[in-house]
Amino acid sequence: MLLQRNKLGSVRPPKRCRSDMDNTSTSDIVIINGNSHPDLANMVAERMGIKNGGCSVFHKSNRETIVEISDSVRGKDIYIIQTGTKDANNNIMELLIMAYACKTSSARSIVGVIPYLPYSKQCKMRKRGCIVSKLLAKMMCTSGLTHIITMDLHQKEIQGFFDIPVDNLRASPFLLQYIQESIPDYRNSVIVARNPGVAKKANSYAERLRLGLAVIHGEQKETDADEVDGRYSPPPTRNSTPQHAPSSSTRQRTTSVSVGVPEHIVKVKPPLTIVGDVSGRIAIMVDDLIDDVQAFVAAAEMLKEHGACKIYVLATHGLLSSDAPRQLDESPIDEIVVTNTIPHEIQKLQCHKIKTIDISILIAEAIRRIHNKESMSYLFRNVTLED
Repeated sequence: MLLQRNKLGSVRPPKRCRSDMDNTSTSDIVIINGNSHPDLANMVAERMGIKNGGCSVFHKSNRETIVEISDSVRGKDIYIIQTGTKDANNNIMELLIMAYACKTSSARSIVGVIPYLPYSKQCKMRKRGCIVSKLLAKMMCTSGLTHIITMDLHQKEIQGFFDIPVDNLRASPFLLQYIQESIPDYRNSVIVARNPGVAKKANSYAERLRLGLAVIHGEQKETDADEVDGRYSPPPTRNSTPQHAPSSSTRQRTTSVSVGVPEHIVKVKPPLTIVGDVSGRIAIMVDDLIDDVQAFVAAAEMLKEHGACKIYVLATHGLLSSDAPRQLDESPIDEIVVTNTIPHEIQKLQCHKIKTIDISILIAEAIRRIHNKESMSYLFRNVTLED
């Protein structure tokens, strides 16, 4: 490349063409992935116009995880694409080891791209256990990750467990566009929450689409407040008289109980009912995760009994564990729509009702904006499917 001199005789660098600038902007990006979802990683790299970095992850005969990075990562911005699948524990260990390998190889920054965060449903204290998602967050921070990109966390408060920035992307624009473009006569639809815990998400969809809302309430409701956490045992009754008894005037203003601390009143759930009208309309159930589909099938059967003409289920993450494809295929549900945050090609072969929406463009745009230090707020306002 020749240098040019100006009138004063000083050396002036030549003007750089757009292609040179584009190459420079992505030259510091290295995308690597584990074994959880290589197809998604390849799609993201292809959309960004860069080559997927050389990283092999395999297991020894004793099931220990080995990570080998063939390319140099010194001074580079590393993006590790690793999602959660049915093999969640191996997915986590692969991610931690890859992040630590990049850290000890002097990478400038290490961003974990985790479309579905494993253990995100264990974000509250139950029984005498622990908050597993907080433990996982601490492990990720310690391994060397400097940033997290994820999508539709089960609870947004999980972001507070991390000591590093977390960008919680949203798949709702993709699902909303699918409703508008792929569901015939969607104006005759009603958004359904299969339990009151999903009512907030369902209401958001209903407001954006200008549709009605229905909530299923009753026996099938499964919320965190309904689970027995082992802390309802009453305290022992004390028959001894306190040393310092209150005066008569104080006793008149104090309500006393005969057996110490009152017991919790047992919850009695009403029969399964639907709050809202679904007769002769298209019912669209929305949620963040489809794993055990028994609750969805029970809700669909009730919607069918109440006159729903068609039933759709839309969710961001389609884990579809156990015999979920068979149950869905035999259920009155007409179509199940999920994104490709989790690989489910085998489940699609077992159930023809499962449809997939590609969200690789959203992840690629998030990586580009983070690398170029651009604002991420645009992704939360104007996400489209256009390339």
